[in-house]
Amino acid sequence: MNLETKFCGVTFSNPLVVASGVLGVTAASLRNVVRHGAGGVTTKSIWLTEHKGHPNPVIIANDHYMLNAVGLPDAGIEKARLEMGKYMLNKPAPIIASIVAGRVADFGEIAEEVSKLNPDIIEVNISCPNVEDELGKPFACSMIDAAAVTAFVRKRTRLPVVVKLSPNVINIAEIARACVDAGADGICAINTVGPGMMIDLETRAPILANKVGGVSGPAIKPIAIKAVYDIHKALPKTPIIGTGGVLTGEDALEMIMAGATLVGVGTAVYYRDINCFGLIAKEMIVWGKKHGIKRVEDLRGTAVN
Repeated sequence: MNLETKFCGVTFSNPLVVASGVLGVTAASLRNVVRHGAGGVTTKSIWLTEHKGHPNPVIIANDHYMLNAVGLPDAGIEKARLEMGKYMLNKPAPIIASIVAGRVADFGEIAEEVSKLNPDIIEVNISCPNVEDELGKPFACSMIDAAAVTAFVRKRTRLPVVVKLSPNVINIAEIARACVDAGADGICAINTVGPGMMIDLETRAPILANKVGGVSGPAIKPIAIKAVYDIHKALPKTPIIGTGGVLTGEDALEMIMAGATLVGVGTAVYYRDINCFGLIAKEMIVWGKKHGIKRVEDLRGTAVN
């Protein structure tokens, strides 16, 4: 089965892209992901200026899920210029630049600065639940706010714009439609679920320093699949990056059948190590061969009716 995929006019050798914040901090780490089989990469969310994030411990995981309260730490646009500049030299695969900001207008400014670095796509992170204590509810929780951010970004860049949405809403398809109407070229769904909490029985206190964190990993895959399904059904012509709980080739194909064009892979790196990208791609090919499928694109949205 041919895994080559086109997303917003950009060609990917396969639909697997490393999700933002996972092994995507430096040019070397991004290149390493590609060497291990990813069809594309997403940077860690980039702020205009340095953002500290939360104190340790910030991550805890078990067999079923991971809690993350990293808090979007980043060194700012100057560091991004350095690392993305290195990656762009003999670029091994398409790069999606994730951006984040605390104010609507700041999204436009960071989009303009990042556009100067010539990534293939800009992903607008309006949905992280780990900074609610600092910045308030994510912009992705409101149709008006989500559309406003999208419009600001659209005015400041000519690059394809993908908006990353939160599952913590009543109707994610309505939020997606508001973003598309405001100028988004695609949607990424979903960000982490929650926030959630784990308690240490010995200390009788929350394990994470932030007390709560976003839930990711295998447990959220059904939620992610449903979100992608709903968005694709409402906006069948809008390309989607389906993200959440993908560990295997079968998981990735399920996401594509729900309507995803690209598949974000994140916590699979923890559960299967960095070789997960190549393994997932091989598992997809094996399934396709068994079922007589020639192109992965032929499976997109086939479960949606």
